[in-house]
Amino acid sequence: MTGQARTGHYDALETRSADEREAAIARALPGQVAAAAALPGYVDSLRGVDPTTITGLADLASLPVLRKSDLVARQRPGAPLGGLSSLPPQAFAHLFQSPGPIYEPGGAGHDWWRMGRFLHAAGIGRGDVVQNCFSYHLTPAGMIFENGARAVGATVLPAGTGQTELQARAAHDLGVTAYAGTPDYLKVILDRAEADGLPLQITRAAVGGGALFPSLRAEYADRGIACLQCYATADLGNIAYESAAMEGMIIDEGVLVEIVTPGTGTPVAPGEVGEVVVTTLNPDYPLVRFATGDMSALMPGTSPCGRTNLRIKGWMGRADQTTKIKGMFVRPEQVAAFVARHGEVTRARVVALREGEADRMLVQVESPGGDVGTYGESVAQVMKLKAQIEILAPGSLPNDGLVIEDRRNYD
Repeated sequence: MTGQARTGHYDALETRSADEREAAIARALPGQVAAAAALPGYVDSLRGVDPTTITGLADLASLPVLRKSDLVARQRPGAPLGGLSSLPPQAFAHLFQSPGPIYEPGGAGHDWWRMGRFLHAAGIGRGDVVQNCFSYHLTPAGMIFENGARAVGATVLPAGTGQTELQARAAHDLGVTAYAGTPDYLKVILDRAEADGLPLQITRAAVGGGALFPSLRAEYADRGIACLQCYATADLGNIAYESAAMEGMIIDEGVLVEIVTPGTGTPVAPGEVGEVVVTTLNPDYPLVRFATGDMSALMPGTSPCGRTNLRIKGWMGRADQTTKIKGMFVRPEQVAAFVARHGEVTRARVVALREGEADRMLVQVESPGGDVGTYGESVAQVMKLKAQIEILAPGSLPNDGLVIEDRRNYD
């Protein structure tokens, strides 16, 4: 089946009914929360939580959000995983360092990061030789994809990054049939192989870690390569992935995904853009309500490919919209605090403007009524800045996840 699309699904979990999936989550989630609550890193944030009451996505919303800054703050010499893992560092197969620095564990067990599910969806499996061009240096991306390739029975060329001439030669000599790496580096290898007169056999590409632009995907298709992308992080592993249907990204079966208002842990309405918050079902490293800092939105319905889990629209920007206005930082948490003060307000957006050589702040407030003066006083108290207030009808603000918009021209 080398180079051919593989039919069927990775396992029976992908095609469960909604009731079956919810029942399985209800069985697994309380134990995961209980395991996390017993760890030193969660002792404060989950104190007093009854894990038996946390049985689904709606219940998770009552728990605090864990952020990357929390990981950095909790890690220290002798406890590099911040007390958030159920195993000591020495019990893991790998330890990694990401910018921050943030230290992450890695296991060598079957599909530990759940990347095999994505590679199978991308048509990669037994008989394929995968040129893995993700970095193997300190960060976990290379091992994440290698572990997934082993899970689907593929052979791995651990190429890493750089040395394009050698990469092209190896791809030719070894009969590489699939690529794993960032979206743009595959083109660099293809162009170099073409320039060197080295025909390649690559027909599949599994990419991540950067934007896959439609024009680039189309170029790969013109060269006979089916290219699909996943959404993964060093902390969580695979979160969501494309199938051949290419209609959104299907949430992985080993995680629970919420979409929340940036700067808060409050879920948005279905279909609205917000920050991606993930809870893993990995017993070795039970991250609970981990905020990725990325923006996305849930999609209605299920994928035409037959996989039944929820889908997200993919990466839609960063959630940390902190902006300096008049020399003061305005943060998404402050916008959320303003909205919470007024029960009639559904949403609000801070807009940074520039008039002449001075900053100006506009706060757009979705409300069926309300008083401009009252809202203005509230903004000044919460954000420590005076602002022009514009009251809008509920539903007027665009569904783009922005709570702070910078319209200033820096040219």
